[in-house]
Amino acid sequence: MTAAPHSLAEPGLALYPNLLRPLDLGFTQIRNRVLMGSMHTGLEDGRDLSTLAAYFRERAEGGVGLIVTGGFAPNIAGWAKPFAGRLTTSGAARRHRVVTDAVHEAGGKIALQILHTGRYGYHPLAVAPSRIQSPISPFTPFALSSRGVERQIRAFVNCAAKAREAGYDGVEIMGSEGYFINQFLARHTNQRTDEWGGDYSHRMRLPVEIVARTREAVGKDFIIIYRLSMIDLVPGGSSWDEVVTLGKAVAVGGASLINTGIGWHEARVPTIATSVPRAAFAWVTQKMKAEFAAAGILTPLVTSNRINTPEVAEQVLADGCADMVSMARPLLADAEFVNKALRGQADRINPCIACNQACLDHVFQNKVSSCLVNPRACHETELVYRPVASRRRIAVVGAGPAGLTAATLLAERGHEVHLFEAAGEIGGQLNLAKQVPGKEEFHDMLRYLARRIETTGVHLHLNTPAHAPHLAAFDEVVVATGVTPRDPKIPGQEHPKVLSYLDVLRDHRPVGARVAIIGAGGIGFDVAEFLVHDGPSTALDLPAWLAEWGVTDPALAPGGLSTVGPQTRPPARQVTLLQRKHGKPGAGLGKTTGWIHRATLKMKQVEMIGGVNYERITDDGLLVTYGEQHEDATWIACDNVVLCAGQVPQRELADALQALGKAAHVIGGAFEAGELDAKRAIEQAARLAARL
Repeated sequence: MTAAPHSLAEPGLALYPNLLRPLDLGFTQIRNRVLMGSMHTGLEDGRDLSTLAAYFRERAEGGVGLIVTGGFAPNIAGWAKPFAGRLTTSGAARRHRVVTDAVHEAGGKIALQILHTGRYGYHPLAVAPSRIQSPISPFTPFALSSRGVERQIRAFVNCAAKAREAGYDGVEIMGSEGYFINQFLARHTNQRTDEWGGDYSHRMRLPVEIVARTREAVGKDFIIIYRLSMIDLVPGGSSWDEVVTLGKAVAVGGASLINTGIGWHEARVPTIATSVPRAAFAWVTQKMKAEFAAAGILTPLVTSNRINTPEVAEQVLADGCADMVSMARPLLADAEFVNKALRGQADRINPCIACNQACLDHVFQNKVSSCLVNPRACHETELVYRPVASRRRIAVVGAGPAGLTAATLLAERGHEVHLFEAAGEIGGQLNLAKQVPGKEEFHDMLRYLARRIETTGVHLHLNTPAHAPHLAAFDEVVVATGVTPRDPKIPGQEHPKVLSYLDVLRDHRPVGARVAIIGAGGIGFDVAEFLVHDGPSTALDLPAWLAEWGVTDPALAPGGLSTVGPQTRPPARQVTLLQRKHGKPGAGLGKTTGWIHRATLKMKQVEMIGGVNYERITDDGLLVTYGEQHEDATWIACDNVVLCAGQVPQRELADALQALGKAAHVIGGAFEAGELDAKRAIEQAARLAARL
């Protein structure tokens, strides 16, 4: 099936002319400049690919120009983990037909990513250019012989041929992120002295050979994307001259598109987290585009990372940074991203907040990916929002993440929904989070949810506490009243210098120069971030952010790491972050982002202490001891103590309804208070709304 041409009357064509313009590759045309970038979901790792097909079908129906799958290994050695997805046989190609047929029926195009993990492989059969263990895998890889290298090349070519057999429109050869090909390019992972190592002309042979032989095998009318590591962000990374040399070679040698790769998985610079400025690395692609133009190379370039609105994507293209934009997780968040942009409805796009909590965190925990703001992502066949057979009056109490999700989905399905909120604004704890430097994306999340209330017809009642007797007339009641701070019961906590996190983030009470924070969970870290920053957030100031993390032009330093290292602004306050639990503070934070939060606070000279007992708070500060014997009494001098000692469900309304004999559905923090509340709360609300 061929996609119908866009009507010239579509308002988005005037708003986003560069984004929505087709891209002609000569032998085929991509309907717009949106590439759904590769992201492993866990759906790739089985024989039945029908759920993966449903996931991609919705994105193709949503208007995406070109989809790239999560990575499939070209052989067992290239597995990400034992029995991960691979494409090596005609039988496997036939199983992939369900994916390619689904996308083509929806008018889209799809490429299969060929991903060989090399030393990153989480299995004992991993291979690499040299026998050097990765810091993110417990297995030391086998060093390949020359014949072994040839076998890996043949595996790439075979995988591409099988992808064509399966009906894919192309392949993406993964040459970035520190995977197998990248390992050959960098000196610190390639210590060979043969024809595949040593001088850069030898180290770059592998990707050049893979692209050239793949092109020969698949013919001229097949898309080959090469994912080029343009800025490695690791010590010993490629120089800019080397990156340019390779980019030109693979472009001339057969690549249809060059996609931007940023960083290695072991890099200590964040690249996709919410604290990274939007389009933070588009300038790197722009540098390569200038190099291609100077050499007369016309191969289109794709830029990537932290592009999550049509406005940002359009600006990147209008500025000449690239010819396409790659968005992976924004299309996880909203399958209809492109169509909504086309209709001029950007305010209806569910924005990716780059939290990583349900996508990458899940993958690294061997779970199927999902999305915090869209729990249906990767669960399209099981979580379905169908129109209701009979309309009911439903009360939802609490306009935090859980209540907003439940209310808008229930109304969208056809129920009459009344949303009661005691405060004067929607958002609940999102209103606390949005003030934390690096979490500005929550502002857009709230704007979207406010628009959802309007478009779904929810009756919103602000400044309206809900009482059990008034709710009795409703057919259903959903209690999403959230949480309240837990009382740590520390002697002296009634002292005037003691504040709660609500005092700091909600009420903006004055805070002194020296602060002790009790509790090092998510809220403790957020409060610490809030208190050590002064002035504009670096997430909104790209030059400041690059300096803070020690990122520079790769033409000035190999790999793009500044020789002077991170240059951090002095902290606004002296902060000590404490927890009762033994072990490293922040260990319970997100798997893929926790290290970023810990590193940020360390750069701001925050002292983090675990395994303490809180003895008392006085004029002198906070007295702590250590161990079961309460030894080593230590005074922490401070002007303020901020309590971030956990939360408990706010269940008074639920209990009152139960006492009246009125059944209620309790969701979100009111059901369970704990880490990563928003993710769990939104999913719980969505599943409830789907079945009511």
